[in-house]
Parts: sequence; C-alpha cells; structure tokens
Amino acid sequence: MKDAKYLLAYALPLSAYLGLYYGGVWSAGGFYVGFIFLPLYELLSSGSPDNDNTIDEKERSSLVFFDLLLWLNIPLLYGLIYYLFVQLSNGQISSYEVPLAILSVGIVAGSSGINVAHELGHRQDKFNQFLSKMLLLPELYMHFFIEHNLGHHKKVATIDDPATSRLGENIYAFWFRSVTGAYKSAWKLEAQRLKKIDVPTWSLRNNMIQFQILQLAYLSAVAFFFGWEMVIIAVLVAIGGFTLLECVNYIEHYGLQRKKLANGKYESVAPCHSWNSDHDLGRIFLYELTRHSDHHYKSTRKYQVLRHFDESPQLPYGYPGSILLALVPPAWFKVMHKKLGRLECEH
Repeated sequence: MKDAKYLLAYALPLSAYLGLYYGGVWSAGGFYVGFIFLPLYELLSSGSPDNDNTIDEKERSSLVFFDLLLWLNIPLLYGLIYYLFVQLSNGQISSYEVPLAILSVGIVAGSSGINVAHELGHRQDKFNQFLSKMLLLPELYMHFFIEHNLGHHKKVATIDDPATSRLGENIYAFWFRSVTGAYKSAWKLEAQRLKKIDVPTWSLRNNMIQFQILQLAYLSAVAFFFGWEMVIIAVLVAIGGFTLLECVNYIEHYGLQRKKLANGKYESVAPCHSWNSDHDLGRIFLYELTRHSDHHYKSTRKYQVLRHFDESPQLPYGYPGSILLALVPPAWFKVMHKKLGRLECEH
C-alpha cells in the first residue's frame, strides 16, 4: 500500500483542472501546487535518503502498477489541454485569467508530459516509446526523444552537452542555448543514424521530419477544431512545458564537469555528476527524477527502483525550490558556488 503514495502525483494535473473549472485567481492552480505549496512543504521537510530494500529489484521493476501510473498521464494531459481549449472557445475564461491558465497547464505539460515521456522514452519496447512520443507532442518537443537518449546521456557534464548548465551560466542564457542546441543536436544525431543504414537524410524515414509533420498536424488540428487563434495558446502551453524541462535540466547538472582524460575521452559518468534531492513529495511528483545520479548510472532502471547515493551532491532545496532560486541568478550562484567549492568527486 505504501506505493499508493505515487497517486499524489496526480494532485498537480487535478489542481490545473480545478483551476480551469473555478476560474478567477484559482486559474493558476498548477502553479500554486507546483511552485508555492510544494517548495514550502519541502522547505520544512528534509526527505529520506533510504532505499527500498523490502522487495527484489527485478520483481519491483516488473510490477505493472508503476507503469499504469505513467500511462494514465496521457489522457490526463490531453484532456486538460482539450478542456483549456473548450473553456477559451466558449468564453469561459476572462482575459486576466488566460495567462494564469496557460501557466498552470504549461506546468502540467512539463511534469505530466515531458517528465513522464522522459521515463517512458528510456524503455526498450516500442509501445512505451510510442507513448513517450505522444506525451512530447503537445509540447512540440518530440526531438527530445532523440537528443536526450543519444546525446545528453553520452555527453552529460561536458561542454559538448547543450543540456548541461555551465559554471557561472545563468538560467536565462542556458534556456536559449539548451533549446536551440538540443534541436540542432537531434537533427545531427538522426542524420548520423540514417547514414549508418545508408538512407538519405531527407526522407520520410528521418524521425525528425516525421516529428515536424506530426507537430504541424497537431497545431493544424487545433486550428481546425478551435480556430487559428487557439494555435497561439497551444504554442504558449508548449513553451511553458519545455521551459519547465529546461529549468530542471539547469539545476540537475549545474557546474558539474567530467574530466577529460589523456586519450581525449571523458571520464565515466559518476554519482557526483548530477545534483539530487531526496525530498519525498518532489520524488513522488516527478516520479523519482530527483534521484538523478542513479538514472544516469543506468538509464533503463525504472523510476520505482532508483537509488540514493551518499556521494551524490544534494541540491539546497527540492527541485521546485531550487528552480525558484535559480530564477534569481545572484542568489543561485551564491548558494551553489559555495556547495561546489566543498564538493569532492569520488568514483
């Protein structure tokens, strides 16, 4: 029964639904839960570094319950976006509520959308990978499926990785570098894949071309059913979704760099190359993404069996609190550079 705690993750999309239903200042329901309640709660709680050893890891990894929790985010996310479009089309949302509602839904798009897509995208079967792409579609970030798995996990904590924030780089400069760099990297990686199997880059077997067609089809469907003005809303929700992803990327590896060896290659990825957080609610809301070191150690390890490492550097606050801190670069630098100065990377 203790694993029922992951049902709490649905509190975030539920708050967004309720925000759209009640309107007014409640329109930003997702923001209130994700970036007011959660960081305040985590500020008062230390979290637990304990690993679950009550059940065999292989057995725990095979439990369908944990997969169902992820899969249910698909109807939740698409239903929420549809509900937003309907409310706007029917004039149920006033002008001052619009940005609040977009912010709320965008946060859910980043958490229930891209974050869950990230987990499913590491699975080895086509079904879960298909679901991952479905969750990346409303954020117009389908290239993440390619770049994250084939780029970020190989280049993490190096200057070659657009998703690794550099020492002294503020979150706003990082956002632009990561968004553009990841997109370009995905095209390059896909071209390399096609070259190996002797297929022209400009063909329909190019996943990046397929992704652009699907994303344009999604926006066209929005325009057809709800009008062209709703396309702007869809794009803004998408930006909100991938902005949350990039904020997470920023805090996960800030200032951590792998050493380059004499042979020109980088040292292996170690637990000290990812910032972690053991705050309980953050772990639940993000499906254990906050135990990021173990994820990079073995990316196919399912979220329910990710482990704490004592040598992993810990963020000053949970993920939401750390993101809020990062939005004020001088404060972020002051806290993080002090932590970096005390950090010793052991393998």
